[in-house]
Amino acid sequence: CEELRLALVQLLSLAVRLGGPALAPHLDDAVRALRCTLLDPFAAVRRESCECAAGLARATPDHFHMQSESLIGPLMQSISHQHWKVRVAVTEATGTVIQFGSAKSVDDVLPHFAQRLFDDVPQVRQAVTSVVGGWLLDLRDRYSFFHKLIPLLLSSLEDDIPEIALAAANLWEKVGLQWQRENEDDLKDKLDFATPPPAHHPSPENRPMLGCRELVFRNLSKILPAVCHDITDWVVGTRVKAAQLLAVLLLHAEDHMTQHLDVILRALHQACADEDSAVVSNCTRSAELIGAFVSPEVFLKLILSTLKKSPSPSSLLVLASVIRGCSREALQPYLKVIATELARPHICQGSENRLYGERVLLCVQTLVSVCQEDCRGCSLQLVEVLVTILAFSAAMGLSDKVQETMDTLAAVQGVDGSQDLYQEHAGPLLEQLAASHQDWTVHSVELLQFSVVLTHAGPALGGVLPQLVPVLRSCLQPARDPQMRLRLFSSLSRVLLSAQQTVNSQGQFHHYLDTVTKDILVPSLQWHAGKTAAAIRTAAVSCLWALISSDILSEKQMQEVQETLMPDVLTTLEEDSQRTRLISCQIINRFLKTSGSVADPEKFIKIYPELLKRLDDVSHEVRLAATSALVTWLACVPNDDGKAHYQSNIQFLYRELLVYLDDPEATVQDAVLEVLKAGSILFPELLVRETEAVIEKHRSPAHCQQLLRYLQALPLAQ
Repeated sequence: CEELRLALVQLLSLAVRLGGPALAPHLDDAVRALRCTLLDPFAAVRRESCECAAGLARATPDHFHMQSESLIGPLMQSISHQHWKVRVAVTEATGTVIQFGSAKSVDDVLPHFAQRLFDDVPQVRQAVTSVVGGWLLDLRDRYSFFHKLIPLLLSSLEDDIPEIALAAANLWEKVGLQWQRENEDDLKDKLDFATPPPAHHPSPENRPMLGCRELVFRNLSKILPAVCHDITDWVVGTRVKAAQLLAVLLLHAEDHMTQHLDVILRALHQACADEDSAVVSNCTRSAELIGAFVSPEVFLKLILSTLKKSPSPSSLLVLASVIRGCSREALQPYLKVIATELARPHICQGSENRLYGERVLLCVQTLVSVCQEDCRGCSLQLVEVLVTILAFSAAMGLSDKVQETMDTLAAVQGVDGSQDLYQEHAGPLLEQLAASHQDWTVHSVELLQFSVVLTHAGPALGGVLPQLVPVLRSCLQPARDPQMRLRLFSSLSRVLLSAQQTVNSQGQFHHYLDTVTKDILVPSLQWHAGKTAAAIRTAAVSCLWALISSDILSEKQMQEVQETLMPDVLTTLEEDSQRTRLISCQIINRFLKTSGSVADPEKFIKIYPELLKRLDDVSHEVRLAATSALVTWLACVPNDDGKAHYQSNIQFLYRELLVYLDDPEATVQDAVLEVLKAGSILFPELLVRETEAVIEKHRSPAHCQQLLRYLQALPLAQ
């Protein structure tokens, strides 16, 4: 029974304690018994067996090494027992068995110990830490196993339980101090002429002692391959532990990591693409340590070459983290090199993926935060990168973050905001973009960048019209990509709505008015078959409305625009698009209000029939806009001797308008009535006769009666 087996093992333990070294002749029998009891189904028997094995090792140190290896197998079979107390007992017993036995078994034990570092029970992890620390201090052949034992102890420095981490730190310090004393002759120069912590050390007050640093440095070449392998393991826990260990190793290695930098960076590029945030955060910590301890000349050569071959979010994150860890003084000579590389098309335009855009943006943010006003020398390249991210903002959704970064960049340069940055860089940016504008399509990144400059540069546009207008003129020709023209017209409309604060901020837009009207708007307003062509005409009409509504045109300039565009605008009144017809009515109204008088009677007379047709429009808004334009048209007719020239046309207009007083829509009736009232001052007697005829024919509609009373109140004697 279980109690009997437990009592027998306790009896053996008592014999070991009482017999001591005298038990040596019976060592073989005792070990044979323990090999069985270590695998007993009863957990208490296993625990007691572990204590007995440890006692036997201490009691017979001179002979135990000959039998110790036979106990390792049963111990390792029990190290994953379901009871945590058994696992603790097995771990502690293993430590003692190997301490007094054969060190050859260390290799067999270490994989099992490494697994116990993932144990959910803190006591088990504490036991592993204590045993490994004890081996590093007291194991006879410990120098042969440093490269295997150090990773286990250093892993415990990052344990979630503070007590375990503190115990590991104390043990590690003792190990380093002991090794330092044992190798004092070797380290004499370094001890006598101790180097201060590197200038940008993350925590100089907690810098590991010399013995610990030397131990890691001398064993780093043996430890790193395994760590770099585990950091891409399929088990998340293994990857996290490996990433934590790598950061601890680099903190100890300091500038000695330089010779292993290629291997480390390759591992970081892979690990920073991990889906687990804990892995990524520990890897960024390692990258920051590279920035703190390694010369930028060295790490930039490796990182930038990787970016040139295959830019990825992970490689960009490594670059940003390395920059964050670097000092401003060390980075300053290489600032322009980094900014220029980031601005290269294959990097800043590498992907429309949000994560990629965030990582590119992070590189810029880190450069600005580390280098501060030193960024003035590479401001153009950084703005170019930010403009590119903004160009992809529809896919990435990073507009707000980019704007914040732009404001930060402006602040470190001592200017008021992003508008001042555009003021400085809009010209060079447009020159770069203009070099390829002949080849643009709607899918061109350069078109997106151009649109960003156009819509975000604000007052800066007033100073770059010589670069801006030729590009617009070329890209908005009928032969170019229709979708591209639509996008550009949309951007141009938004700019022209606030022209005084954008393209005319320096009062020079009038020099380019002819180009805009004759070379851009006229070709786009002409009729071509197809829905795309109709959409372009709508965009062009919207652009024209924005231009004449912006109040930047003088009366003379408005008349010139009217002379040029009125025929084309009149044709757009027949468009299928309700929006186009509505805006066209509003444009005609604005033209007529601005002119105030008739310059060319023949052209003037051609306007009202087109507006009259719109009174039959399916859109209520268009009909009201047409009546408003007719009121303005009648106001332009001279009320003097010259009005006789228009009598027949106005009589026709009276007759047609009177029909609409019977319209089902009350608002249209009221609007038409206002048109007739406005026109009555020209030929009141004529209007009275036409009105009476309608009343007689249609049995006195209410609005006709109202109009007649209004006319009778007029001073007809005049």
